Amino acid sequence: MKLLPRGRSVRIKITQNLLLRLLSDDDREALGQFENVVLPIRTRLDGIEDGDRYAYFMESGIASVVADVEGTLAVELGIIGHEGTTALSGIYGDTESAFQIFMQVEGSAVRCEMAALQRAMDERPAVRALMLRFARAFSIQIATTALANGRFKLDERLARWLLMVSDRVGPSFHITHEFIAIMLGVRRSGVTLAVQILEGKRFIRASRGLITVVDRDGLIAAANGSYGFCERQYRRLLVKDA
Repeated sequence: MKLLPRGRSVRIKITQNLLLRLLSDDDREALGQFENVVLPIRTRLDGIEDGDRYAYFMESGIASVVADVEGTLAVELGIIGHEGTTALSGIYGDTESAFQIFMQVEGSAVRCEMAALQRAMDERPAVRALMLRFARAFSIQIATTALANGRFKLDERLARWLLMVSDRVGPSFHITHEFIAIMLGVRRSGVTLAVQILEGKRFIRASRGLITVVDRDGLIAAANGSYGFCERQYRRLLVKDA
């Protein structure tokens, strides 16, 4: 597989990543040298392509955590943007990622050695507490996704997913129906119909792989309660400290 190019080593002072911003200067420096990396769509971030173990702190774009069990449709478990890190396995002390993590909307990140993150968690209580709070927030997102997949109609699930993506990258983003189908674990034809429903109500505008949220309040209503709970939990656990 193609290796992800090495980035430029930097000390992080200004960052868009909420977790890094919540750390003190001393705690952030305990993570060691960072690298700036550009992340094209479909870049794997779970240790497969680069052969090393890195903790990616997202600056822009969207990383998707996907369960891909042989013989079944792949389904997205959760998404990570500038509010978090892909280092979920490392936070829990695991040596392997149980799920695939790859870019679904291109962007960028700063990354450090996973070993450095784990060492900082062992030595600095504030780093450990923050990373565990993020892991807790992400586990709530996964549980909420499972609930949405089991209880809500496809157009409601799509509305929720579009809101979650727009929270992280803004109201307009490039994504294909085929990719959305993978994320929601459904057939492409179902996604096309769901997009048409939301577009017909003028909540979104879709054209050649570009989706724009034009009526956020309407899209929240269309999600029918499937959106909002895990977002409130994230704010409770993390944003209160910002």
